[in-house]
Amino acid sequence: MIPRMRGMRPEDIYALKGVSDPRLSPDGATVAYVPWSIDGEANEYRGNVWLAPVDASEPPRRFTTGERRDGEPRWSPDGSSLAFVSSRAEKEPGQLYVISLRGGEAQKLTKLKEDVRGVAWSPDGRTIAFTSRVRDEAAEEEDERRRPPRRVKHLLYKLDNEGWIADRRSQLFVVPADGGAEPRQLTDAEQDHGAPAWSPDSSQLVFSSSRGDDWDTQLVSDLYVMSPEGGEPELLTHCDGTCSDPTWSPDGTRIAYRYTPDRWVLGRHTQIAVIDLATRERTILTASLDRQCGPYPPQREPVWDGDRIVFGVEDGGSLHVYSVPADGSGEPELLVGGERVVNGFDVKGATLVHAASTPSTFADLYVGENRVTAATEGFPAQLVEPERFTARSKDGTEVEAWISRPSGLEEGKRYPVLLSIHGGPFTQYVSSFFDEFQVYSGAGYAVVFANPRGSSGYSEEWGTAIRGPVDDAGPGWGSVDYEDLMAVMDEALKRFDFLDPERAGVLGGSYGGYMTSWIISHTNRFKAACSERAVNNLYTAMGSSDIFWAFKGYFGAFAHEATDAWLERSPSVYAEKIETPLLIMHSEDDLRCSVEQAEHLFTILRLLGKEVEFVRFPGEGHELSRSGSPVHRVQRFEVLLEWFDRHLKN
Repeated sequence: MIPRMRGMRPEDIYALKGVSDPRLSPDGATVAYVPWSIDGEANEYRGNVWLAPVDASEPPRRFTTGERRDGEPRWSPDGSSLAFVSSRAEKEPGQLYVISLRGGEAQKLTKLKEDVRGVAWSPDGRTIAFTSRVRDEAAEEEDERRRPPRRVKHLLYKLDNEGWIADRRSQLFVVPADGGAEPRQLTDAEQDHGAPAWSPDSSQLVFSSSRGDDWDTQLVSDLYVMSPEGGEPELLTHCDGTCSDPTWSPDGTRIAYRYTPDRWVLGRHTQIAVIDLATRERTILTASLDRQCGPYPPQREPVWDGDRIVFGVEDGGSLHVYSVPADGSGEPELLVGGERVVNGFDVKGATLVHAASTPSTFADLYVGENRVTAATEGFPAQLVEPERFTARSKDGTEVEAWISRPSGLEEGKRYPVLLSIHGGPFTQYVSSFFDEFQVYSGAGYAVVFANPRGSSGYSEEWGTAIRGPVDDAGPGWGSVDYEDLMAVMDEALKRFDFLDPERAGVLGGSYGGYMTSWIISHTNRFKAACSERAVNNLYTAMGSSDIFWAFKGYFGAFAHEATDAWLERSPSVYAEKIETPLLIMHSEDDLRCSVEQAEHLFTILRLLGKEVEFVRFPGEGHELSRSGSPVHRVQRFEVLLEWFDRHLKN
């Protein structure tokens, strides 16, 4: 008898691999990309730059030799060299290097105190632009007992996964590509700067930034241009939304970028726009899609390819690649579709390369539809393929959902089931490998998940459906999204006879943690729950979070303007009604949803004598489950499985 392969276990985190950031050489013959893996002993993520011919005439080969993490490969315009970012010593920030395609030692171009990002070659090949955070003099003091106090004058003074940024803003730099001089800082403002891109004649740089008198309170970012020699940046766009990821047209007359309108209406789609530099007129190219063109997980900037622009789109649980005529003369056209998530791409004429994952495969490199790498090969566990189904909500709305069956499911046996809820809320569960569902399935759980109203990946009406409740903007959080999730659970229990309705749990992180707390304060149907990195008191979250005040775009008013409405939608207000055993998990350095949100709910439930436990992860931010330290990711799974095993299996 052939032994049945086991499902994924928490410790299999150390065996995860993938491919990211494919970039074609100027002649389209070679693709540079970054395979990544995890070094369990060092508790670190690793990566190097590899090269592969697009015609498959030779096998892929490793090109950079850093022992830690090399990434962000960018070709010189003549294709003779590659720039990349590498951290080659312990605790060293990522520095900029250039290496010849002929091989040899990489040349180090920077010795900065913060990571290099947004690397961009000038078209003449002489200069490389990038961004890096620049510390104020006071921030240089390493002894916190001697460090001067931080003086905060603006919002956006902290950022999750970045820390305190008021005294270390992201500035624009240029450096000679031959290493003939030190990097030169072009901007010196109290705002962040990002995504530099060169004009075709190398005479100007375009970048994104938030400026103006009220830059920190208006949720506006614009595009600016300036000379690589320095000077005052010139405003290009219209101060009426969020502009990001600019790219210059080959003829230098236009700039494509991502544009999100209505800054105080969250759930609106990001569009692909083009601005004419002569008239400053903006043309929206993607409105007819009625889909989110600012994908999450993030892809690269829109790419000019002749007279078309190539870009990423979220669509019904997948992440695809489209093109659209740059002059607005035609409709967007699907280039890469199917049940997959594209996390990076590049295109030159007829050659399109991309990195993509499916639910049962890690991210691999593809040239067209030909797979070049095999990242999942050798993985020690059998991966489960989820099954899609549709549920009908209380008001008749159809909701897309999936179920992952337990690994090694046996006919006639019933299994515990977990309802998993995504964060955001304007994100989506996607058709890619997701360690969470695989580990739960491997532990003998069925997992039900869905994209309820408020999710991205569907129509704009769907994404904005949970705005409010102030001024009749909509029903608000915990309304139709709650009904959609309950309908999905009802449909799953009715449709799949291997689910045990008496052993059902619920869990989620961020907004999914909010919904978990909300659900168990409004129904007792679940036998156990885990609320992770959640907001539980919306009123206090407005001030303790790095950005939660901006959620006025959902609720219709700031918390101090509509205190009763914000509190009425706060799960902790209904804590007395919670009877479900609750595990609260949070990271101590979470700046998106502060740990005080977990402390708040735990304190109330403990005083009420409820069954509650509180697990805190030191040194981690909001992204623990996705990019936290590998050791903590494994420990997190162990805590979760022990909790649900205790309540749903024993």
